[in-house]
Amino acid sequence: MARSCSARLHGEAAAFTAALRSLVNNPQFSDVTFVVGREQQQVFAHRCVLACRCQAFRGMLTSNEDPLSSVPPQGPFILGNVQPEVFLAVIEFLYTNSVTLNSHTVLEVLTSSVEYGLQDLCKLCVEFIKDTLSVEQVCEALQAAVTYGQADLQQHCLAFIESYTMAVVRTRGFHELSDTVLARVLRSDHLAADELDLVQAVREWAHVSSVSTARGAPSQTPPSVCSNHPPLMAHRLSWSARYPRWPLCPCRSCACPCWHPASWQRWRAKTSATCSSQ
Repeated sequence: MARSCSARLHGEAAAFTAALRSLVNNPQFSDVTFVVGREQQQVFAHRCVLACRCQAFRGMLTSNEDPLSSVPPQGPFILGNVQPEVFLAVIEFLYTNSVTLNSHTVLEVLTSSVEYGLQDLCKLCVEFIKDTLSVEQVCEALQAAVTYGQADLQQHCLAFIESYTMAVVRTRGFHELSDTVLARVLRSDHLAADELDLVQAVREWAHVSSVSTARGAPSQTPPSVCSNHPPLMAHRLSWSARYPRWPLCPCRSCACPCWHPASWQRWRAKTSATCSSQ
């Protein structure tokens, strides 16, 4: 008696992917509609594809009253806080396991990948960001990396900032960094900038930050954070920049261990010259 054999064989993957891609945002045979973004653009999809590929969509498309009900929630589903291009990138990934990315929207696609729990899409976004990182985008990428716990991307962004520090600190992205992320940048021992340039950059960051959020001066003095590395002192430097009325060094002494004497003397000489000229 012949022994029974079985095996799983695969056809051409490219043809299968192309067929599924033809269904992306195709109203024919679609059974769910999303109204996306401020433009209220309609995006057409198929419940079975979304539900089997993404747990978040499965929950969205399941009746809240009875998860076992055969009657799904009626659409359309309103998604006003995401750009159509970003949402379509997510849909493309769900249908084809590939995605078309560009530098203008990749950070938003990364955000959506985290929101929808799509780890593979998140990895693709991170790789694209690393491969296309620029001076203009690196701070936004670092902020996103910290927010979403992407340690590898954080290290990549910090290394990039260390190489192009002076160009980076002039960007809008630098001025929009959170104080936590700014402190991480300033802790680096390898920033390609003079300490006085860093002080000025952080003061500019603080000015932009205070204008946008209308921050006031604190009611207490900052905690003591000492370091033998003059350019960094991340916490104290960012504090002083945000609240200029507080002295850069609370003890106002060149003997303070927070600043190397030569650095402090250069700072005082610079500020004294500025004051005397006014």
